[in-house]
Amino acid sequence: MLFFYLERIEENGLVLWALFLSYNFFAFFPQSIIGYFSDSHQNIPLCAIGLSLTAVTLAVFPYIPLYLSLILICLGNAFVHVNGAEVTLRSSDGKLFSSALFVGGGSFGVISGRLLAGTSVSSIYIIFLAVSAIPLSLCAQTYLKKANEKFSVPCEKFRYAKVKKSAFLFICLIVFIVFVRGYMGYGIPTSWNKTTFQSVFLYFSMGIGKALGGLFSDFFGIKKTAILSSVIAVPLLLCGDNHMYISLLGVMFFSMTMSVTLALLVSVLPKNPGLAFGLTTIGLFLGTAPTFFFKLGNFFSNCLVILILTVVCVVIFSFVIRKYEKNV
Repeated sequence: MLFFYLERIEENGLVLWALFLSYNFFAFFPQSIIGYFSDSHQNIPLCAIGLSLTAVTLAVFPYIPLYLSLILICLGNAFVHVNGAEVTLRSSDGKLFSSALFVGGGSFGVISGRLLAGTSVSSIYIIFLAVSAIPLSLCAQTYLKKANEKFSVPCEKFRYAKVKKSAFLFICLIVFIVFVRGYMGYGIPTSWNKTTFQSVFLYFSMGIGKALGGLFSDFFGIKKTAILSSVIAVPLLLCGDNHMYISLLGVMFFSMTMSVTLALLVSVLPKNPGLAFGLTTIGLFLGTAPTFFFKLGNFFSNCLVILILTVVCVVIFSFVIRKYEKNV
């Protein structure tokens, strides 16, 4: 719904640049605050609130200032996103796949929004979908509270990080990895990406990679998944600038660390899964923000930065993930 809205904004130049920069801030940054609030107020139906806010904003979009509508719809998306992440984390029994599947679904949401925005589909249908999902979200939250005791207890089974006394340092290191992923997501050389369908394939690879990262972490351990996926991704990304299928494979491996960083933050903050998830979105915002102001001038320098940042992330993964990291 958010990308359906964004793609239909008929602006250009500086206004569009400011709108997308504002989107990155309001869509990502508030999720840490909302997540912290949600950790101690689980009875508040955040998902229903977010869907309602989104539906109302889409309905009155032509009659309110553009920036106000952008802020409201971003906040609605943030409420839904945080609630979905927290529910999957609390009910995952310390495993990564369910939350990775939820996060990976966001990529398919981007695809759907962009494709629908290019059609003659009326906003009324999107509003109808949002309103229809409200009772479903309320029923799901009620069911989980009654039928699944894991929903109401901290995520104490997430024991992946090598946390001792330096929890703040660990959080900073993990958020830095998310920052790198956010920056590289815009810096990956993809000169082949020129059509809508090629963009669809790009986001599809991201979504599949995020989901597989959780699946592989549960089977093989998050240290192996984090390090191997990062190392394998680099040559594929750098050599895939003019070769779509090689690049898509690199994007898939590159995206696998999404579930790993989330699991590490939850390991450090087991009583605050909402805040932990929100910290990942702060990292994404900080990583994407610089790309609005400057981009590396040539292919070689861009590749060098990607290589250096990947090496740094691999070193951090080796340091922060405990030795017996497979949670069984």
